[in-house]
Parts: sequence; structure tokens; C-alpha cells
Amino acid sequence: MTAKASEILFSTSERVAPMSIIALPGAEELGAKIDQYLVKWSSAAGFNFDTFLIENECPRFSSGDGKGLIKSSVRGDDIFIIVDVGNYSCTYELFGRENAMSPDDHFQNLKRIIQAIGGKAHRINVIMPILYGGRQHRRNYRESLDCAVALQELENLGVSNVITFDAHDPRVCNAIPLMGFDNVIPTYQVLKAMLNNVKDLKLDKEHFMAVSPDEGAMNRNMYYTSVLGVDLGMFYKRRDYSQVVNGRNPIVAHEYLGNSVEGKDVFIADDIISSGESMLDIAYELKKRKAKRIFAYATYPIFTNGLEKFDMAYEQGIIDYVFGTNLTYRTPELLARDWFCEVDVSKYIAYLIAALNHDMSTSKVIDPHLKISQLLEKHNNG
Repeated sequence: MTAKASEILFSTSERVAPMSIIALPGAEELGAKIDQYLVKWSSAAGFNFDTFLIENECPRFSSGDGKGLIKSSVRGDDIFIIVDVGNYSCTYELFGRENAMSPDDHFQNLKRIIQAIGGKAHRINVIMPILYGGRQHRRNYRESLDCAVALQELENLGVSNVITFDAHDPRVCNAIPLMGFDNVIPTYQVLKAMLNNVKDLKLDKEHFMAVSPDEGAMNRNMYYTSVLGVDLGMFYKRRDYSQVVNGRNPIVAHEYLGNSVEGKDVFIADDIISSGESMLDIAYELKKRKAKRIFAYATYPIFTNGLEKFDMAYEQGIIDYVFGTNLTYRTPELLARDWFCEVDVSKYIAYLIAALNHDMSTSKVIDPHLKISQLLEKHNNG
């Protein structure tokens, strides 16, 4: 997006329709940050909007049944619904017990709110950073294909566009070839956060390289090495295919392919840190190979097995920083850790919403190559 946001926003000749944002339960924090940018830009353009957020609610009966409510008119609006299917901090009462919301519950809320809109909106766009069912993206043996079916459900409900971030496998969009689907990688925001937090970072071939944690993460790590002009290494997981543990073949060892990491800062990018065991195994392996500092990044730092092992790795000097976005719920304990650095993506989403609302191409917003070049030039010039 070359023009200033305030110059392209809220021009009645260019807008698709009046814009409304619905932040579902669990996505209120991200929705509020996005709204702040849009309100600020609208004010700069001479328009007076207090907020673009539409109040909504998804109450539940004690039996667990629920419904979606929208508390103002959305007729003719270009609606952007923000949903965080990974926010397990949301709870509801079920037969007298406090029950944490699962991705299934959040996805049901999304469908309820779309139903509450009742076909009155001009267009419905869904911003779903963590793609529902995204880790079950392909079929082996007799298995469900949750993500593909969910996308088809949204299409049948009248959704025009789905925006997700760093999908586990973006090829799942083949399930909906006639619906808009954008898979966004926040590369610029990650590099900016790294340079802001690590002042002595040298992003050149002699001092820095990226290492992919597995073959599935090669593309995202390859992009970093391409824009930075540094070397790329890769680990591949050697698995025991004779047995299945917790639904998958256990990893026997991590084998490394690539140039020497000795004396270099190493960047490891992945889409998600779940248990974190693979990321830590790779960090220990890199330290054995005499890597200088290790910076881990995951778009979704969910840490399902807690933070203790990462605390230990930080104390031992194995990992220096872990970067993660604010696209999903982060625990207060994680935010308080010295080794964790948050990557704010709310302004990026606000740009995407502005572009879509004006029927502008999102390619310049999604491809941050020029902004990264300017960022590196600024950093190299001190």
C-alpha cells in the first residue's frame, strides 16, 4: 500500500460499503487495537467515527447450548469478523462446571454470529488468524478433513473472504477455489521486533543465518533468507514409523543439513510452538554445533506444556529470545517472561481491512519486500 492510510480510507467514492468490525468473544483485545488504528486514520481523513466495533454476544444456556446476538444494525455493511479459535481462556458454565472453550466452540460462535447477520450485510469477511482445524490439513488413512470442511461451511454461509496468518498448509484453500482466501506471513513485523529488541544484531551472511526446524517450515524460513541474503540450514525429523504415539509417529532424531552455524546467530521460524519439544531439541542441537545466539519465532506461541522447559533453556543460555505474535491468546505468565518478545500485528490487519473495504489489491500489503529493504537500510545506517 503506497498511499497513506488516511488518504485511502473512508472515501465514499471508493468504499465497498460502510465498514463494521465484529470481534468475537476471545478476540476483543486484538479487535480493539485494530479499531484504534482505523479510527485514527478516519479522523486524519476528516471523518468522525468513535468506533467501528459492533457489540455482540454469544451467551450459553447451562446445558451448553448457545446463540449469537448482534446488538445493532449491520444492514448493507462490509463486515469483518475477527475470531481467535485458539483462545482457551474463555469459559462458560456447563451443567454447573466451568468449561474452557475449545476451537470447536469458537467456530460455532462464528457460525452463530453469521446466522445473526441474517443475510443483511453487503459482504462478510472472516479474519481467522489460527485457521480452524488447520493442523488436520491432509488425509492419511481414514481421517477427517476438518479445515477443508470448515472452509466450505463458511462459503455456504455466505462468507466472501477468509484472511488467515501463516497457515500450517495454505494449500487447504483448494477446498474453496471460488472464495477469497489470503494467507498472510508477518515477516516485516517479525524482523522489526527483532531489530527493536536485539540492538547488536547483524543481519549479514557472516553473522546470521536461518534454520528451518523441519521440511514443512522450509518456505517461511526460505523467505527470510531470501530477503536478508543469508544462508539457510534445515533439520529433518527422523521418525519411527513402526509405532504410533498420541496419534503420530515418534521422532527418533533431528538430522541437520546445511552450512556450519559456528559463531553465528541463528533464527528458527515455525508456525506454532505447541509443546515446544521440537524447537528445544533443535536449539540444543545447534548449541552443540557452536551456534552463538538462538532466536526462535512462532506465529502462535501457545505453549501447551507450560513454560518451565523454556525457562530452563533460557537460564542455560540455549535460547536467547522467543518471538511470537499477538494473533492468539498469550498467558500473562508468558508475557512476563524476559525471553519472550511480542510481535504486534494489529496495524497490519488494519491495513488489510482498509484495502479490502476499498476493493484495493492486497498484494502490496501482503508482500512486504520493499518495507523490509527500507528497514534493513535504516538499521545498517544506524
